[in-house]
Amino acid sequence: MKKYLYLLAFSVAITLQTNAQKQNIEQALDAFPYQQVSDIQSTLQSMENWKKSDWKKVFILLQDDSLKLKPTYAIAAYTHKASLNSVLYKKWWAIISQQFKKKNTPYAATFLKSQMNLLSSEETVQTLLSQLSPRKENVAEALKPMNHAMKLLALQDQMQAVIENNGNHIEKKRILNNASRIPTLGAFMFIGKFLQDESIQKDAALMVTRLAINNESIKGPIVREVLEKAVPFIKGEDSAILVNKLKAHLLKMPYDYGFVNLFNGKDLTGWKGLVSNPIARSKMSDSALQVAQQKANESIQKDWIVKDGLLIFTGHGDNLATEKKYGDIEMYVDWKITEKGDAGIYLRGSPQVQIWDTSRREVGAQVGSGGLYNNTKYPSKPLLVADNKIGEWNTFHIIMKGEKVTVYLNGMLVTDNVILENYWDRKIPIFTKEQIELQAHGTYVAYRNIYLRELPSEAPVALSEAEQKDGFVSLFDGTNMDQWQGNIAGYLLKDGAIEVNPQAKGGGNLYTKEEYDNFIYRFDFQLTPGGNNGIGLHAPLEGDAAYVGMEIQVLDNEADIYKNLFLYQYHGSVYGIMPAKRGFLKPIGEWNQEEIFLSGTKIKVTLNGTIINEGDIKDAIKNGTMDHKEHPGLARTTGHIGFLGHGDVIRFKNMRIKKLPEPKITEAKK
Repeated sequence: MKKYLYLLAFSVAITLQTNAQKQNIEQALDAFPYQQVSDIQSTLQSMENWKKSDWKKVFILLQDDSLKLKPTYAIAAYTHKASLNSVLYKKWWAIISQQFKKKNTPYAATFLKSQMNLLSSEETVQTLLSQLSPRKENVAEALKPMNHAMKLLALQDQMQAVIENNGNHIEKKRILNNASRIPTLGAFMFIGKFLQDESIQKDAALMVTRLAINNESIKGPIVREVLEKAVPFIKGEDSAILVNKLKAHLLKMPYDYGFVNLFNGKDLTGWKGLVSNPIARSKMSDSALQVAQQKANESIQKDWIVKDGLLIFTGHGDNLATEKKYGDIEMYVDWKITEKGDAGIYLRGSPQVQIWDTSRREVGAQVGSGGLYNNTKYPSKPLLVADNKIGEWNTFHIIMKGEKVTVYLNGMLVTDNVILENYWDRKIPIFTKEQIELQAHGTYVAYRNIYLRELPSEAPVALSEAEQKDGFVSLFDGTNMDQWQGNIAGYLLKDGAIEVNPQAKGGGNLYTKEEYDNFIYRFDFQLTPGGNNGIGLHAPLEGDAAYVGMEIQVLDNEADIYKNLFLYQYHGSVYGIMPAKRGFLKPIGEWNQEEIFLSGTKIKVTLNGTIINEGDIKDAIKNGTMDHKEHPGLARTTGHIGFLGHGDVIRFKNMRIKKLPEPKITEAKK
């Protein structure tokens, strides 16, 4: 009896001790997540005395999806502490690496590996991975180093969890800081969303600024919008320098071939319902197409919905199509399906970059998503399976140039420059331009982060048939500057245009190799805010072309810095001689079309279809020049045509010219 009572007492004591230890661990975990580092110093100190059995309880909680948040924060904090102390480091490495070898959930396995990477090198962790037994292959797969795409998906999931659990700004900042190390548009846009969060908007502003300045591929209207929002939040010791860099970067950033947002997260703006296929639509009358389109637009309102910032297909209805048609593109889109899901991305109105549940072996889905499913002649299957688990987010990076498509799924190349066949008529190539469609295939699918940019054509720009017949010749076809001379280094050949390079002698002057006397000169130009340049006429290769030749002003004369201009300085004016009419420039970022007619002393400047300056130079100066300066170049009858750079980024393209005969003497006397 005494022996029984002794055993009972011992058992109770052990149970009480175990419960006390468990309670102590739970109390310690209650300190996480924390607001201030000082709040958890005592907790971290006590954790140094934990035994392996104590940590085992923490790791058990880490495996539970409903309880993993606090142990995640605790382990991360302790890893940081251990990394600063050689004694703790050895002890903690032994504990965490031992747990790493055990059976873990994918979340726990991925998280533990990230902590081990903080403690040691990637090579050390990979060595440990190679030692795992075959039965741990699923864990090894989960622990493979993540590429940029997968890291960003994981960070977005982490941020969603923090927000749902009312996490603090320290955790949000940690996640954004990790995202700032990913040099991609997706990371930039993810961070940019937190410019509206007062607790971390200053940090977010610094992060997006540095990402954009260090990566020229992050460009476009959506990028410009984010950076302009960031400017007021950039504070601190180096803010003046960084703000100046950012403003200079914005001035230099191209307005063309940059990313736009195809889905605003609020409604279906920019999208429409599907009406038949491209060939059938082309045969419809305008009125019939309009009626069919209205009906399709009404239908999609119940078939496609916007909820919690996601674009969701409910499982009933037809495809959703972009209002605009696209040719060559680069596109990013995140997507998520449910069990047995089936969807896809139509390019140029044609099926499709495939999305499906890889468990559907009966239809061949085991090959994975990202292939060109409807191809018959060219490859239709992806190179490998890169899908994430059903219910998890995936991300496509799609590039289409000409007929060929390249697809990255979750950062892995799955379709490599494969021709997309014309499903609607296999006898003809894919359409040059058509709408993009999100396929409706009877199952739920959600989309987010749909970013697209149009790609410049690499083909030479040809003159129109009408201009060829009229005698025009090209001075620039978008591919080379062979017909130009002067400060070549001051101008860049970029995206089919000639762009002033302010970092090389302020742009300087770029002249035609040939001289011209009487002509019609046509060109397109794109201004940046406050941009200043000029078109030299009858100019020699040396001297100030505005005086030793003649200059037609190219200027954003609506900018505040030019509010006190003289009349002869407005855009389209013959500088110092003849003023032009104002109000006919297109908004900054849009391309303007200009024509300059010069025959003898007669000149005419037409901007975007409106004559803004016309007259006889001889008559204009009979009582002296408007600027009261000498213009010896007005006596010249021939010379070069040039761009006269003043250090501002301005772009030119589509330069073409038609030589005119010498004006008749009788015409000059009029």
